[in-house]
Amino acid sequence: MCGILGTLNISLDQEILDLILHRGPDDAGTVRMIVGRHAVALGHRRLSILDFSPAGHQPMWSAGGQHALVFNGEIYNHLDFRDGSQVRYRGHSDTETILYQLARKGISSVQQFNGIFAFGFLDAVNQKLFLARDPFGVKPLYYWSDSRSLIFSSELLPIRALVDDSLDVDRLSELLRLRYLPAPDTLFKTIRKVRPGHIVEVDLGEGDIWLREYPYLAAAPDEMESITEADAKERYGFLLEQAIQRQLLSDVEVGILLSGGVDSALVAHFAQKHAAYRVKSFTVGFSERADADEIAEASETAALLGLEHHDVRIGFPQFLDVLPRIVATVEEPLASTSVVPMFYLSELVSEHAKVVMSGQGADEALGGYRRYRMELLRRFVPSGAASLLRKGAGIAGMRSDWLLRGLEAMAETDDVRRFEAAHGVFTASQIQRLTGHEPALAHERIAYWFDLLQCANQRTSAQRMMSTDLRMNLADDLLLYTDKITMRYSIECRVPFLDMDLIRFTESLPCHFRVGLGGGKRLHKRFAESVLPASIVRRKKKGFLSPTGNWFSTRNEVREILLERGSPFSSWIDLAEVERTLDEHASGLNRERHIFLLLGLHFWMKEWLGDGARSKDASQLVRLRTRNNARRLSPKTIFQPALQPEPAR
Repeated sequence: MCGILGTLNISLDQEILDLILHRGPDDAGTVRMIVGRHAVALGHRRLSILDFSPAGHQPMWSAGGQHALVFNGEIYNHLDFRDGSQVRYRGHSDTETILYQLARKGISSVQQFNGIFAFGFLDAVNQKLFLARDPFGVKPLYYWSDSRSLIFSSELLPIRALVDDSLDVDRLSELLRLRYLPAPDTLFKTIRKVRPGHIVEVDLGEGDIWLREYPYLAAAPDEMESITEADAKERYGFLLEQAIQRQLLSDVEVGILLSGGVDSALVAHFAQKHAAYRVKSFTVGFSERADADEIAEASETAALLGLEHHDVRIGFPQFLDVLPRIVATVEEPLASTSVVPMFYLSELVSEHAKVVMSGQGADEALGGYRRYRMELLRRFVPSGAASLLRKGAGIAGMRSDWLLRGLEAMAETDDVRRFEAAHGVFTASQIQRLTGHEPALAHERIAYWFDLLQCANQRTSAQRMMSTDLRMNLADDLLLYTDKITMRYSIECRVPFLDMDLIRFTESLPCHFRVGLGGGKRLHKRFAESVLPASIVRRKKKGFLSPTGNWFSTRNEVREILLERGSPFSSWIDLAEVERTLDEHASGLNRERHIFLLLGLHFWMKEWLGDGARSKDASQLVRLRTRNNARRLSPKTIFQPALQPEPAR
């Protein structure tokens, strides 16, 4: 797990590369070469997990010096590609394996990779540069380009150090609607994210560079016509255990992010079964909200499974102090309040482990959220009746945010528009009042995945929603902040529930094996009953929550921050509408996600759009951008003599 960085026709040095030092404090490397008429620079910061020897150093070159790779992630099935290969490998890293796989088989071989990854692959023979992101977007990858230059990076910070950019109000509106920004969008006008399961191909054969993005991921598999529950449970259990066992692949110990629920308990159970050491587990809790605190349950799970357990508790003072740091770390504002506990959890983990596994991905694949049950319920509620129910709920003063959203979604007959309503934070009219713009891009982004995954061919709308959530919501919301925060503390986080073999099987199951009106993750829970103590399986689910709803109702500090006059936030967002949102929350209507997203935007804009105090990273960014804007004007600086790679021995 590492940080990658590359440029075309833009100078790259160690100072820029060290902006992502936290992603790889163990080693670093940069190389340059001329390909066609273009100067290519590749940089890498390494977090050593597989093969600590120099054979794992990156950027990595093929023996003939015609192919190079900067790679971030883990490929759990990489040894399969070594079988029968005539390559003389220098070490045992997965980076070396896939470098030669890509060199021999071409970029299309990425379809065979089972893992989490983002990489830049240089094919000097065919004068191509390829950027790729794993099918579920576990690892982020950003890029910027014009007709002459390109930058790609694991994080936004190095790109912002090399080029200036401004806020895009259309994407701001999209963020307020969806609670996150799905790839390819960022809040900037010209910086993009590679979509999950996609390749960006850069042609270096001409004077101008040409980019095209295309998918390599497959649509969801056809539903199995006949399978018994017993056979499905056995197969599911085998594939889950295999996924967890293969993700123990590491030259360092692997820990577990442990909640009080079933998902992480299953991961911990099989990790401890196959690990040659006592597995460490980690939990975060809260000093103020008992219904969000899972320390007692997680401690019990750890004791039952024989884990070495560690935990930490936080409260409101820590939350408000750390939120600006969290926003700077994640680099994209989000409405997910769970970023706060993840920050403290990662800090705790960094004292004990370098690699952890989590239970993320199970809810999207197996129907664990209420919105999937609402999709099943709508079959029994005509859209006209749903509209009346929604109006009646408003008149009656219903205070449940999720139920109001669910009723609004049920009234929509078009799948894509209904999915947008189900996931939405602010309504279109609220966004119009906040920004003066409507969130037109939100529908377009959902429609892209709906069509690409051939969702119309799936039998139920619940299956269609789960398919889009797995590749869209999960990638650029929960997985995005997990990557950014864990890597800020130099930790690799693995997600066995997103194992490719397991997901292919799960998505082929009939819908009723995954979710029903009575609840989600049905087959998952039945399997869990066969391997975990009943006291774990039958616990009430709490979720990875935080007490922000209560904090926002009782603390004046939040109101003072958001209603600050003269802030960059006040230049883009209407404060009267913000105050209305705060008042609604104080009156009992849950606006927790709305307020948290606005807080994130406030601190994000102060960090990058304001002239006041900035973080250390932001101040360094301004200085580096000024320096590099000058250096980009000099062809003599851009086209430095090529540094020839050292052939592998």
